[in-house]
Amino acid sequence: MIAERIARVKESGTMKMKELAGQKKAEGKKIISFTVGEPDFDTPKHIVEAAKKALDEGKTRYLNAAGLPELREAIANASKAENAIPCDSSNVIVTPSKHAMFETIMATVNEGEEVIMPDPAWVSYEPATALAGGRAVPVKTTAENEWRVLPDAVAELITPKTKMILLNSPSNPCGSIATKEDIEGIADLAKDHNLVVLSDEVYEKIVFDGNKHHSIAAEPDMLERTVTISGFSKTYAMTGWRTGWLIAPKPIFKAISKVQQHSITHVTTFAQYGALAAMVESQEPVNMMVKEFEERRNLVMELLGEIPQLHCDVPKGAFYAFPKFDGTMNSEQMALHLMEKAEVAMTGGSAFGASGEGHLRISYATSKENIKTGLERVKAALG
Repeated sequence: MIAERIARVKESGTMKMKELAGQKKAEGKKIISFTVGEPDFDTPKHIVEAAKKALDEGKTRYLNAAGLPELREAIANASKAENAIPCDSSNVIVTPSKHAMFETIMATVNEGEEVIMPDPAWVSYEPATALAGGRAVPVKTTAENEWRVLPDAVAELITPKTKMILLNSPSNPCGSIATKEDIEGIADLAKDHNLVVLSDEVYEKIVFDGNKHHSIAAEPDMLERTVTISGFSKTYAMTGWRTGWLIAPKPIFKAISKVQQHSITHVTTFAQYGALAAMVESQEPVNMMVKEFEERRNLVMELLGEIPQLHCDVPKGAFYAFPKFDGTMNSEQMALHLMEKAEVAMTGGSAFGASGEGHLRISYATSKENIKTGLERVKAALG
């Protein structure tokens, strides 16, 4: 009774560990979870109030599938001003960020075509490609190269079947950031081989140490072949709102619109009014959260430095650390071992691809108290 295409898809490694942590908590275990990438902050009050106001005003009816016009305009204006993407509101579709990735791949990738993507990478890229009938082609990244997707490595993987290059910077799970030279090199490859680029930039505001985020759609002649994804979940602590956006050239925009029209139709109406407030009103809550994430990153690195069995380079963005561990266990076994012995939940690195084996992903989107207690437990368990 189950479709064959579902057999090609693995369950989410992050959700698996999150659910296991929940089961352990229900049994009375005092689990500290470093699994899912969900900011522990409340959604800023002015955003919540804008959504409440929309409800009070009866703004609960259908919108056009592409989204609230004022919100699309605000997204386009911010993308031009902050990321130099030469777009306007007619390029913008309001959609949950994960759905943006799914519907872009569904709208562009044919059966048997190849999508080059980072390894390690977020757990949903490969399943989305498989569901569309495409084939994921991992480009290995390494700690020695700061987990960056290097143009030369991408070039070696391009074949006549290649349709898309998928980028993610800042990166989940590694916290790496693509350099301007990386972006320029990949843009040249996309133009030379007539490829689509899907650029996942949902962590674009969460960068540390003076590093700068670069959007590939800002490169010359790249808007016409690039779909840029971003959103509200990570930046504004709005994970449950399921609201984000994509920016696409007109032909791809039309194709994606069909997928949206026949799936979710549009993002919840009153949530879009909250998202509008997020875009156009005070950004001070964002600055506060990024500052706190950087302090947590520094704390994680300090505490990991006290655990001889774990080795980790300093992440430059997002809110993840990706330490390598010593020993003979594989990463899933190590994650389960720490769940049992330390009552700490992490995700095994192999959930993110073959190059993640031997690593663990730590999400530090949680309190400093949890970080201190959890890593003290890990130190004791490994010692």
